[in-house]
Amino acid sequence: MDVVVEPGLGWMELNEYLKPYGLFFPLDPGPGASIGGMCGTRCSGSLAVRYGTMKDNVLAMKVVLANGDLIKTANRARKSSAGYDLTRLMIGSEGTLGVITEVTLKVQKIPEASVVAICSFPSIKDAADVAIATMHCGIQVSRVELLDEVMVKILNDANGTDFQVAPTLMFEFIGTDAYAHEQNLRVKKIAEEHQGSGFQYFDSPEDKETLWRMRKEALWACLAAAPHAEAMTTDVCVPLTRLADCITKSKEVLDASPLLCPIVSHAGDGNFHTIILFDPSNEEHTKEATRLNEFMVHTALAMNGTCTGEHGVGTGKLKYMEEELGYEALKTMKKLKHALDPNNIMNPGKIIPPHVCL
Repeated sequence: MDVVVEPGLGWMELNEYLKPYGLFFPLDPGPGASIGGMCGTRCSGSLAVRYGTMKDNVLAMKVVLANGDLIKTANRARKSSAGYDLTRLMIGSEGTLGVITEVTLKVQKIPEASVVAICSFPSIKDAADVAIATMHCGIQVSRVELLDEVMVKILNDANGTDFQVAPTLMFEFIGTDAYAHEQNLRVKKIAEEHQGSGFQYFDSPEDKETLWRMRKEALWACLAAAPHAEAMTTDVCVPLTRLADCITKSKEVLDASPLLCPIVSHAGDGNFHTIILFDPSNEEHTKEATRLNEFMVHTALAMNGTCTGEHGVGTGKLKYMEEELGYEALKTMKKLKHALDPNNIMNPGKIIPPHVCL
């Protein structure tokens, strides 16, 4: 139930390799993501609500440090109390502490059966409330994805479908065939209690593959809807109980903007993305896109959330790090960075703002 890979391997290629064994690696970020990049950004994806993020699915690594030392962060054991957790120190470090050369990953059994369900709602808040209620009921969903009406229309146009143009939830239930259908009925009841309508479920492999392909290709559908625009992809995450408030407050501002701003959300773990489509050659568009992004980040932070749920910090979100974590936490990160990379040769300028000094 584990596999050793090198960092350049893509997660989709890995799953092609694992499929004949009846296994899969459950993290599913952007289609082109590699295992090394996924470790570097501590990414997740739509299946995180069931299987966790990258930090929960990596058992061990081999990493080359700035001085040339090759370290092994752990063994293959599923748990260990032996010393500092170097594996999770490296996950999310974005190449600032070392170069990953090998990763040992947990893999999962491909579920016996799955059911995908779709339901529409009169408002984004109603949809988010159903996602929250589903999680609070302890229903074992593997995916809970939320699309606003703007995104649904874009996906309909791109794929020739006719789903109701309204805030929409997409669920996936896995397990035995009986269990998956039972959970589907439980969620249908919850949805109906929150004004949900048009509840549909799909259990044929072709229908399920089509629906998730549409969702995974949402970014490309957005770019096709605005062919002369670029996309600023945002990525905030809040405690699950604040998701409805955060999305509702953000959507009021997004809807008032002249820019096209569809929303997609990993609603089961409080994470949502707005794809802001703007013309980078238009100064007013660029200012507006930046304003919208900053509004959502500050709204999430005010709700005890984070400026990045899975995309990472890089340089673009350096300015939010102190507001989120505080200066002392950043100074501690700086000490770790200096201890492992005193000459600052590993991806300098990432994660830690330049004003943080020892």
